[in-house]
Amino acid sequence: MNGPAAIETTVTGLGYELVEIERAAQGLLRITIDRLPGRAYPSGGGEFITVEDCELVTRQLQYVLEVEGVDYHRLEVSSPGLDRPLKTEAHFARFVGEQVRISLKQPFQGRKHYEGRLAAATGPEAGWELHFHDGKTDQVLGFALAELRESRLVPVIDFKGRKARGTPPPAPVQEHGGHEE
Repeated sequence: MNGPAAIETTVTGLGYELVEIERAAQGLLRITIDRLPGRAYPSGGGEFITVEDCELVTRQLQYVLEVEGVDYHRLEVSSPGLDRPLKTEAHFARFVGEQVRISLKQPFQGRKHYEGRLAAATGPEAGWELHFHDGKTDQVLGFALAELRESRLVPVIDFKGRKARGTPPPAPVQEHGGHEE
C-alpha cells in the first residue's frame, strides 16, 4: 500500500471522511478530515471535528506511516474549517442546497469566480448547477468538476452559537417590560 492509500484507509477505517492530503514545505504532511453525518464518534456528538478527533487520527496515522515507510517530518491533522473545500462528487452531493464559491479554470462570460446555491443538475449531461443572482436577474451556471480550479463552502457565521447547517434559527425570545400587577 502506498502513502495516500494508507492514509485514506486509516482515516476512513476510523469512521472519518478524508477531505484532503497535502504535502507542504519542509516535510509537512497535512491531512484534513471531517465527520460524516449520522455517525457516532468516541469524542462526542456534533457535526464538527474536535481536538480529540484530530488526536485520535494523528496517533493512528503516525503508526501507519512509520510501518509504510512514508517520508515526512511533521504531521498535521485538522478540520476542513468553515470554508471547507469541495473536491469530489461525494462532497458536492453532500452539500447540495448550501452556498458555495467556485473558481473556474477558464472564464465563462468574462468571469471565473461565482458564488451561489449548489444544486444537482438534471438531464442527459447531469453535473452540477450554481444558482445565483448577478445583480439584475437570477442565473444558473451548469458545470462539471473537471471545469473547476477550486470550490469551497461559503462560511456561515452565527454569533449566537453553533448550529447545524440547514437548521432554522431559534424563535425570538419575547421580553416583557414593566411590572406585573
